[in-house]
Amino acid sequence: GAEAQGLFDGKRVDAMVRSGGKRSNTRDLFSRAFRKKGTLPLTQYLINYKIGEHVDIVTNSAIQQGMPYKFYHGRTGRVFNVSRAAVGVEVNKQVGNRIIPKRFHVRVEHVRKSKCSENFKREIRARDAKRREAKKAGTALVTPKRMPKGPSEAHVAKASEIEYLEPIPYKFVV
Repeated sequence: GAEAQGLFDGKRVDAMVRSGGKRSNTRDLFSRAFRKKGTLPLTQYLINYKIGEHVDIVTNSAIQQGMPYKFYHGRTGRVFNVSRAAVGVEVNKQVGNRIIPKRFHVRVEHVRKSKCSENFKREIRARDAKRREAKKAGTALVTPKRMPKGPSEAHVAKASEIEYLEPIPYKFVV
């Protein structure tokens, strides 16, 4: 009939169309790392997440349930809700010329605690330690803000330290 000839309602349908499904173009994106395939360690399920905490969304293709859309793979967001098997994450998404906060729930297998604020927390701990020591010594604390390095100290250049550079004459070598 008409279907065998590749005709449907008078139009040819034998040319296949590339589908743009939810998991299209994710062959490498969702693939597991070398020697990291298989079941998940149980410690992944025992991590406690708190509201307001930064988390990285890293999709684990071994678990298809509660999987985020491919755009959010590798993004960092904040936890706004914690449920039994999932966490609600708020991620900023740039759409055109505006940034929209997107909220969705992701299973804990696809989430890990972010290290994005570790450097900031380390600075705060160091600043607080300096503040405690200054208080103990009875001295005023120098400004706690980070300061630029500034120019190098003034010094006099000695003639013995100066090295004159001049080009070597070019000689054609055969």
